[in-house]
Amino acid sequence: MQKGITVATWDINQGIQDNQMRINKKHTVGLIIDIQERLFPHIHRNEKIAANTRILIEGLKALEIPLLVTQQYTKGLGETIPGITEVLPDQQRIEKISFSCCDEPAFMKELNQLDKEYVIVTGIEAHVCVLQTTLDLIENGFVPVVVEDCVSSRKKRDHRVAIDRMRKEGIIITTCESILFELCRYAGTETFKQISMLVK
Repeated sequence: MQKGITVATWDINQGIQDNQMRINKKHTVGLIIDIQERLFPHIHRNEKIAANTRILIEGLKALEIPLLVTQQYTKGLGETIPGITEVLPDQQRIEKISFSCCDEPAFMKELNQLDKEYVIVTGIEAHVCVLQTTLDLIENGFVPVVVEDCVSSRKKRDHRVAIDRMRKEGIIITTCESILFELCRYAGTETFKQISMLVK
C-alpha cells in the first residue's frame, strides 16, 4: 500500500465517490501510548481519559481493528493501568525508552507488518510521547489520527499546546465518538449497535 496519498475515485457500481481522507477501518490500526500506573494518577482529567480510552478500545475491537500498546520504561513507570488491561487481557506490550514510539525498532516492525495507513493515537503525555510519535508517523508515511479526548498531560496547558501544534503539523484531530462512528460507517449493523451502547 502506498501511504499518505489522498485519491478520489468514482465507484460506478455504488454510485458514490470514495475519498481516502475518509478513514476506513480496513486501513487502520489503533495505538495506545504509555497509559501506565505510576504516571497516570498525575494526569489532567485522568478518570475521564481512562473512561474514554476504554470505550475507544472496545469500539475498535468491535470493528476488528488491530491494536498496539506501548509502555515507557516499565521498571520506572509501572504497568498499563488495570482499566486498560481488563479490556486487552492478552495484548502484548511493546517496551520502549524512547519518547517517540517510532524510535523503538520493535514497534516499527509490528506497525509495518500490519500494513495499515491510518494510526488512531491515544495515550500520554500529549506534549511528549504522543506529539513526537505523531510527527514521526507522518515522517514514516503514515496518517496519525489523534483522539483528543483520549490523550492528556500532567498540565492542562501542555495538552492544549500539544493539540494546537499537532493540528498545525497537519495531524488529524478527532474525538472518541466521532472516530468510532466514522469507522463504523453504517447504522443498523450489529457493530453499530455495540458502538452505540458504548458511547451512550
